[in-house]
This record gives sequence, structure tokens and C-alpha cells, in this order.
Amino acid sequence: MNFFKKLKEKITQQTDSVTEKFKEGLTKTRDNFSEKVNDLVARYRKVDEDFFEELEEILIGADVGVATVMDLIDELKTEVKRRNIQDTKEVQAVISEKLVEIYKDSSETNDNTALNIQDNDLTVILFVGVNGVGKTTTIGKLAHKFKSEGKNVLLAAGDTFRAGAIEQLEVWGQRVGVDVIKQSAGSDPAAVMYDAVQAAKSRKADILLCDTAGRLQNKVNLMKELEKVKKVIEREIPGAPHEVLLVLDATTGQNAMSQAKQFSEATDVSGIVLTKLDGTAKGGIVLAIRNELHIPVKLVGLGEKMEDLQEFSAEQYVYGLFANLIDEQE
Repeated sequence: MNFFKKLKEKITQQTDSVTEKFKEGLTKTRDNFSEKVNDLVARYRKVDEDFFEELEEILIGADVGVATVMDLIDELKTEVKRRNIQDTKEVQAVISEKLVEIYKDSSETNDNTALNIQDNDLTVILFVGVNGVGKTTTIGKLAHKFKSEGKNVLLAAGDTFRAGAIEQLEVWGQRVGVDVIKQSAGSDPAAVMYDAVQAAKSRKADILLCDTAGRLQNKVNLMKELEKVKKVIEREIPGAPHEVLLVLDATTGQNAMSQAKQFSEATDVSGIVLTKLDGTAKGGIVLAIRNELHIPVKLVGLGEKMEDLQEFSAEQYVYGLFANLIDEQE
């Protein structure tokens, strides 16, 4: 269980509260996935083709994604052969090792999960995603995080289309204690962004978090709108937006994958925010997104509280999946 020991050492370098949040937040997925793997290991004495077939089903059931599962199973078979592993218990460590590798090696950007925050300059983060995925809540929680770090934060109410979207963002602004730049419902979102950028400059803000409309019914209109919004921001601040974060609901599984594909076609998505990861037993979607779309998951929602929006860590994620087994090794 060498890998488990290394993993434990690595995560202990991070704060206990973060480790606990990942452990708690991934309880449903762990109970679903890890328990099934444990049962599989207990039933098989040797690593054979039947063992791998059942493991394949478990991984697909956790929403890891068919393409990713096929890659993973192939790599596991090669590794098991290379190390001459006979005991099924030893395969658990190899699975977790490969999960970390898949996440880290599946993109040229490597483990680029950190947000692109500008030093001593305004950082503009644009949020995209369909309605109901937790976009506004994510903006509010991220605003809270930045404010608690001592940053001057502004919000831009760019979703002028959905009824109540501006008011919802204002509620979060009041809760967190940050101002919201807005216009009336139905206004041009690009005009809102222009006002927001000017306000951020004049108030010497550190962070500008921008909401956008979440309709996908007409992708052409969405694309045009997002392009226009981005053009206005870029014209006023060269190099901005510094992040385009796509917010996805983890509980929707493969539907989230479909949304990710459509939005990444419509705009340059630099990272994913996966909300409600604590509410699903299929947290393998994290790996499917990374491996099949090559977009890093940058933030994950692990609960309802303000502090439950966490920066993603591949090691913490895998620990969350195998916490019971890893803790047993101590």
C-alpha cells in the first residue's frame, strides 16, 4: 500500500479542514464506489478477466465515463502484469494511483487547478452555465472566499434574461458584503459588463466576478452573446477575462458532460466548477470531464456552507474516494 502512504503524506501537508471537507463531501460516492470495489476484492482471490469486467461496470456506474474507463482498465491490466500482482487487494492501491495519474496527465495544462489570479491587478472571472446548476451560489461563495482573504470584490449581474437572476445575485452581494453592478432586467449584458469593468477600475477592485445568462436553447445566440461580453471585457482590460469558469451540477452526471461540450464549443472555457458533488453517488464525473474534455476542474462544491466551495485537488479527491481504506493503513 505504498501509494496510499504517499497520498496520505501529501494530503497532510494541506489543512485538516480541507481533507475533512473532501472526505465528508465525497461520502455518497465513496459509499457507492469504494464499497463496491471492496466487495469485488473480497470476492475474487486472483486478478483475472472476470475481475476486470466487474471493475469496469463499477467505474461506469460511478459516472467515470466509458472512454475513461476503457483507458483506465487497459492501464490497470498493463500495470498488474508489469508488477506481477496476484492479490486483488493490491489492485486497490493501483486503481487510486491511476485515478490521480489520469487526472494529472490527461491534459497539456497538467495539474493546472489553481485560479489565474493577477498579482496587484484586477482579475476578471466570467461564469457560464445553464440555469439551475448553482452558478449564482458559486459566485456568492467565491466572493465570500476572496473577501475573507482581504480582497476588494465586485459582482456583475450579467444575466439580464432570467427573471429574478439580478435579485438573486443582489441577495448574495448583501450576504457577503460586496457591491453588485447591475442594470434593469432585459438590458444588454455587454453594457452591464462595461459598467462593471469601469466600476471595478474606479474602485480599485481586486476581483470582478461576472454572471451571464444560462440559456442553451439557441446555441448560436448564446455564442454571440458570450463573444460580445468577452470582447467588451477584453477591450477594456487586455488579457481579460482571466478565467471563464463553466459551472456544472455533478448530480446530473452525463448531462453535465453534454453541457460542458456545448459550452466549450461556444466559448473558451478555462476551468470547471462542479457543484453539488456531495449530493451525488457518481462523483467519477470529475475524471470523465478531465479525461474526455481536457478542461481542469478548478472548484468543487462539497456542501451548503459558504466554506464548502473548495479548490480542487486530485489527491484530496482520491483520498475522499478511498478514505476508509487509506485510514486503515495507519
